[in-house]
Amino acid sequence: MSRYRYETDGAAIYRRSFAIIRAEADLAAFTAEQEPVAVRMIHAAGDVDLAGDIVFSPGVVAAARAALEAGAPVLADAAMVAAGVTRRRLPAGNEVRCALADPRVPGLAESLGTTRTAAAIELWGDALAGAVVAIGNAPTALFHLLEGIAAGRLPRPAALLALPVGFVGAAESKEAVLADAPGLGVEHLTVRGRRGGSAITVAAVNALACAAEIR
Repeated sequence: MSRYRYETDGAAIYRRSFAIIRAEADLAAFTAEQEPVAVRMIHAAGDVDLAGDIVFSPGVVAAARAALEAGAPVLADAAMVAAGVTRRRLPAGNEVRCALADPRVPGLAESLGTTRTAAAIELWGDALAGAVVAIGNAPTALFHLLEGIAAGRLPRPAALLALPVGFVGAAESKEAVLADAPGLGVEHLTVRGRRGGSAITVAAVNALACAAEIR
């Protein structure tokens, strides 16, 4: 006999979790296509209050899904984000790439005077054009990407998931996305404030790749 009484059916746990989220979270601001993505992000955070800080640009869901269906890569700022993407959800065997471990990164970061995560973005090169970018950890990477796009040095992605976490620069970098991404023609998804991180970012990627599994 089990010492504790608890649900052991994985599918039932997911169903009940999403039902609780829909009962407790205020999802009224989201469109029908945005809601499943928001629900998955809330589930990853374990916090229904996250709903009030999630911001979708009008076309980001459609842009991300179209890019993935066309075979675009998922470009991640951190290995934890890249590792969390469920490959079977990706519709076109899409490449998932994180350049942080590239041996060129430390020298490039030193020459640019920035963090390694920000410098690694430079190594994405032409793959950035039309990609789905998932930034879940480093505000410096998000700032660097915005600066590069604004300067015309870096190509524009199809969709930017701007979800870095932290106490220094995270909230500010996401406000920069909300202020500047529309003018740069970049569809985007973000969470205002300090919250974010690998789990929420991965949840967004997986939901965008295959929404049917989370309804």
